[in-house]
Amino acid sequence: MATHPKHPNLIVFDHPLIQHKLTHLRDRETGFRACRALMFQIAGLMVYEVTRTFPSERVTIQTPIEPFEGRRINAKITVVPVLRAGLGMAEGVLDAMPEARVGHIGLFRDEETLNPIQYLSRLPKDLDAGPVILVDPMLATGGSASKAIAMLKAAGATDIRMLCLVASPEGVQRLAHDHPELTIYAAALDRALNEHGYIMPGLGDAGDRLYGTG
Repeated sequence: MATHPKHPNLIVFDHPLIQHKLTHLRDRETGFRACRALMFQIAGLMVYEVTRTFPSERVTIQTPIEPFEGRRINAKITVVPVLRAGLGMAEGVLDAMPEARVGHIGLFRDEETLNPIQYLSRLPKDLDAGPVILVDPMLATGGSASKAIAMLKAAGATDIRMLCLVASPEGVQRLAHDHPELTIYAAALDRALNEHGYIMPGLGDAGDRLYGTG
């Protein structure tokens, strides 16, 4: 894992196990059942670094043998998937952090303008009570992610991190411009966007790959 030399707002995971699973996920022959498992697994592996700087406090507990001074996270954690593809990754994050709350943001992309259109927002009331992890497998044009982040800020979030599988340079640059304080965590930075706004080489439509609707 390292900050990308050209994009200081981006951290790319170069762990061989993550890359191994991502390669299987990219393969067009990988079916939706396997895609669901792979997204779940990759998100679960990535979340350990995304949460590295979460606030914690020292607590004293009693083990079966003697008292012990340990640490516990002392903030409310919220995981917010962007529907629908974000759900597959969110489950992997929640497997590692079942105590986290879950919000939902629904956006779809107008295929002509490529602009995001909101259709759902269900968020906890006190988003400023702790870190918020925004989850979406693909960071393509950055339009949907930027809008989702703006929605989280408007709802009170002050500590937002984005978790995605594959990002494009255009999307990373868009978020650096719109939300310069945000850190993006990705398993890969791909080459570019095509004329339809899809990431190349990418992995196709993440929602379709996840649910078998392509």
